[in-house]
Amino acid sequence: MATRERVFRTEAIVLRRQDFGEADRLLTLLTPGHGKLRAIAKGARKTAARKTGHVELYARVDMLISRGRELHIVTQAEMKESFLPLREDLVRATYASHFVELLDRFTAEQDASRAEFDLLNNALGWLCTDIDPRLVARYYELALLGMAGFAPALHHCAVGQEGLTPQDQFFSVTDGGVICPDHSGGSRGAPISLNALKSMRYMQKQPWDAVKGLRLGPDLHRELETHSLGYITYVLEQRLQSVEFLRRLRREEL
Repeated sequence: MATRERVFRTEAIVLRRQDFGEADRLLTLLTPGHGKLRAIAKGARKTAARKTGHVELYARVDMLISRGRELHIVTQAEMKESFLPLREDLVRATYASHFVELLDRFTAEQDASRAEFDLLNNALGWLCTDIDPRLVARYYELALLGMAGFAPALHHCAVGQEGLTPQDQFFSVTDGGVICPDHSGGSRGAPISLNALKSMRYMQKQPWDAVKGLRLGPDLHRELETHSLGYITYVLEQRLQSVEFLRRLRREEL
């Protein structure tokens, strides 16, 4: 039987960190080949420590990790991408927190794959640009739902399975996607406009380079957010803390 290496090198995104002991930090990491890991960065809270600044939240870091029974040990850490704007803008930081929370809920420890790593790494980078973070969020949510096996049905009726005609439809979280007026009964699902449905279909099928050029109005953004987050909440069977905080931020801006 092959044995796992005692020490391994990997890229990692810092999903979460907390103080541990007098000078250490406990990190939750996302890696492309080892999934989610928990590791101790010893002495990371000391001002002169080599790891200080290299284990910042959401940063992508090249790490040398020593495997432990319950917790691994970070023995070396070199910053590859800091995603600095996420620590300078509260709204974008909250979206980053939302992305991390979603990934955490949809993946068990050590289960995340290279695809999830690449998606999160790319999405954090997109958040650092001048692109509307709401568009980044909707694209990320649909992509992650697809990877987790919960992609909503958008091209056929989720009840009758027939193709959808180009008109306003209904979105049912319990049925797993869009349902036609004939199967809605007037009360099954929430109305979804044709523009919202077209936008969701486009984001579900197209690469980010095509999606990033979309220019959506505030009403359409709100509709897309309502359907996407409503569906995610139903699938996870729990509310997301990051969403509640983001909504509170918006209320304070009014």
